Amino acid sequence: MNIPAADSHNVIQVRGARENNLREVSLDIPKRRLTVFTGVSGSGKSSLVFGTIAAESQRLINETYTAFIQSFMPSMGRPDVDSLHNLSAAIVVDQERMGANSRSTVGTATDAYTMLRIIFSRLGTPHIGTSTAFSFNAAEGMCAECEGIGQVSKIDIDQLVDRELSLNEGAITVPGFQVDAWYWQIMVASGFYDPDKKLKDFTPEEWEVFLHRTATKVKVGSNNMTYEGLVTKVNRTILVKDRDSMQAPVRAFVDRAVVFAECPSCGGSRLSAAALSSKVNGVNIAECSAMQISDLAEYVRKIDDPGVAPLLGNLRDLLESLVEIGLGYLSLDRVSSSLSGGEAQRVKMVRHLGSSLTDATYIFDEPTIGLHPHDIRRMNDLLLRLRDKGNTVLVVEHKPEVIAIADHVVDLGPGAGTAGGRICYTGDVAGLRASGTLTGRHLEHRARLRESVRVPNGQLSIEGADLHNLKNVSVDIPTGVLSVITGVAGSGKSSLIHGYLSNRDGVVVADQSPIRGSRRSNPATYTGLLSPIRTAFAKANGVKAALFSANSEGACPNCNGLGLVYTDLAMMAGVASVCEECEGKRFTPQVLTYRLNGRNISEVLSMSVAEAYDYFPGGQAHAILGRLNDVGLSYLRLGQPLNTLSGGERQRLKLAIQMAEKSSVYILDEPTTGLHMADVDKLLALLDRLVDAGNTVIVIEHHQAVMAHADWLVDLGPGGGHDGGQVVFTGTPADLVAHSDTVTARHLREYVGTYV
Repeated sequence: MNIPAADSHNVIQVRGARENNLREVSLDIPKRRLTVFTGVSGSGKSSLVFGTIAAESQRLINETYTAFIQSFMPSMGRPDVDSLHNLSAAIVVDQERMGANSRSTVGTATDAYTMLRIIFSRLGTPHIGTSTAFSFNAAEGMCAECEGIGQVSKIDIDQLVDRELSLNEGAITVPGFQVDAWYWQIMVASGFYDPDKKLKDFTPEEWEVFLHRTATKVKVGSNNMTYEGLVTKVNRTILVKDRDSMQAPVRAFVDRAVVFAECPSCGGSRLSAAALSSKVNGVNIAECSAMQISDLAEYVRKIDDPGVAPLLGNLRDLLESLVEIGLGYLSLDRVSSSLSGGEAQRVKMVRHLGSSLTDATYIFDEPTIGLHPHDIRRMNDLLLRLRDKGNTVLVVEHKPEVIAIADHVVDLGPGAGTAGGRICYTGDVAGLRASGTLTGRHLEHRARLRESVRVPNGQLSIEGADLHNLKNVSVDIPTGVLSVITGVAGSGKSSLIHGYLSNRDGVVVADQSPIRGSRRSNPATYTGLLSPIRTAFAKANGVKAALFSANSEGACPNCNGLGLVYTDLAMMAGVASVCEECEGKRFTPQVLTYRLNGRNISEVLSMSVAEAYDYFPGGQAHAILGRLNDVGLSYLRLGQPLNTLSGGERQRLKLAIQMAEKSSVYILDEPTTGLHMADVDKLLALLDRLVDAGNTVIVIEHHQAVMAHADWLVDLGPGGGHDGGQVVFTGTPADLVAHSDTVTARHLREYVGTYV
């Protein structure tokens, strides 16, 4: 039978993929099926799925736009692959946080708030106008006092100045306003007050001019300059900037100096009095936004009006999808930037569920992050729904529950970094189980309950915790043992631990938040490893250590030590190309002649952590590399840019640094993120080592292997949002399995069933 040409495109063909560590990878991926990509961290999964398939699909789509439109799009180079055939439009649903803009909320990000605005503009009484009258991002709808932010900021003057000093003695403590700084010189020469007079002795008039004077021309020497009061200047030059774009010292200053409070005019609702006066069934739009989404879905079901029936139907479907995906505990007024990576990914996922698009390629990056086993089943249903609409679904995942529902599995490895990048297995799940690969062998692997738990040596007490949804929680966390805090998504785990323990003395927190740094930052610079390496090179060659820093004297002058040259093509997207002078090696030819045990500095920075551990057999470098090995980062290259690391890798990098400090309490937030089942065993061994060294380890985690391995469990729930916020169990994992009936207990009982 001849297959018509239009029906023959039933596989995505990848031929000769070499992106990052991929070794000439060639394979066929079935279209309109669910394919799960597995393998240890660093095996090449992301390089194949995101760096090759998704990147080329998006690049080809971008090329269909005019040069003018392309100039506003991110630059995308062609991935290193011989050929890719039968690609369809790729929609990447990743864990990137949803921006730090305080005007973006769950409601605006999902369009649920837009639908609500239209419903209120049609049905609200009194009628106040169009849908923009209910928008906190439009002038006619926003609260005039806080301009739609819901908060007003107040500056703590004592964080700006030291009143005991004069200007000449350095009274201003704002970054960039020190003695002899440009603005300090204008203030001193302004003539409005005596620069030798202590600020505490200023008259009320001088104080007002010093702090709040608006822009005024003054003569400094022979030049006309603009003088502004200190608060006026700080507001105009510092506080208008987005917090995440600030340099670390400025951000720390802002966090100290600016106190945010609920806007007294709108009560934090962000909206004008007119918008708040209009109600549907006795409820205004701000009250709708503040409701838990599961409650809002119930409220919307009761609205019945033929004039907005199609819109009501769409809003109901959207809200019910959010509940179904395990986000019913959120509210529409929740700021997008406060969502975890897993929550952000699920919010994005819901936007696509209602789409009429079919035959697209949906690509997910560990969609089970942050999900309790109870919620993973719901996530699986959604992945299957997307597939059944006729889409190709590609998922990078480690959890056996997701691998189990795959139509097709691609297993990469066998190891990480240079030891990975090959296809170990492709086929169905039954074939994977029988394949003998690392993933196949671990599919049925179960961690056992501890035969004997450690005895605590004290406790950390939390009394009357009521942050977010916590309901006056009092609980003791034992010290000197491994405690795991668990519960469904939104049950209050992070609120309890980060809200009440993270800021205590002696507590070290390793989380998955982005590591601040430029594109020059890499594991060697971040961990302090570069310092002993530079010293070793300098000593061996009798030259200055600064020569061996790509940020200092040894940098290639053409690319300034980046190894790449960024070219602005005006109307076209900018291009990053390998520097022709140093060929991407980042250093001058002279520096590259200096060797340490036969290798130059560029070759050393290209090594993996595991290679470098053997290359530096002792000293500080060996110790740092040992800690990186311990946390499962042996495959990272020393010079790999930090912005290429996943959330789980970032957390383990932070943990490696903090292990060097003498600490008593470690808090880890989902440390199994991005870890293969085989690597979870290594993580458990690391946690044991930390505890056995006399530390307390507290882990917020859903992974059942970590729960089973704990000395002590604290289970929150029973549900998420206002259905959670209570401690539903504390005790040993064995007690939970034997005697409890919480959601966690039921799943852990099933998980360890073989051994109980």
